[in-house]
Amino acid sequence: MREFVRETVRFVGAHGAWAAPLVFALAFAESLAFLSLLIPAWGALVAIGALLGPSGISFWPVWIAGALGAALGDWLSYWVGFRYRDKIAHIWPLSKNPELLPRGHRFVERWGVAAVFVGRFSGPLRASVPLVCGVLDMPKPRFQLANFSSAFVWVAFLLLFGDAISRGVLKILS
Repeated sequence: MREFVRETVRFVGAHGAWAAPLVFALAFAESLAFLSLLIPAWGALVAIGALLGPSGISFWPVWIAGALGAALGDWLSYWVGFRYRDKIAHIWPLSKNPELLPRGHRFVERWGVAAVFVGRFSGPLRASVPLVCGVLDMPKPRFQLANFSSAFVWVAFLLLFGDAISRGVLKILS
């Protein structure tokens, strides 16, 4: 994983024009059920945020691309849950971890639409909450409002956190 993050950041540093499309893809992968387990990309998003100030890459297109990628990943996860609700428990990794789906159900039933926002900031919940929302047939407008608003806040947090780290390091070094 470290090598993936290192190479991604090197590529963005050398090819700043690719920052927004790459952040879109990373946020999408991080938010998509099942795929997020294979490509935990939040570290790369923080590291790319650290490049923004020193490299001159504009924050705004990267932020918007990342938020749209995250929201679309959740949207697709919701659709998969809605479409395959009866079969979801038999798909890996849920088939190997049968407690995950009932835990997700309890979390969404307890928190309702707020679970989408809260889940965005928790690695294990990030991709599973939208899936469960689809299984439970959460009203689409309520889901999408929480989905898109949390995506913009989450990506801004990661990018700005990285930027703050790089500014702090540069300040210490100067």
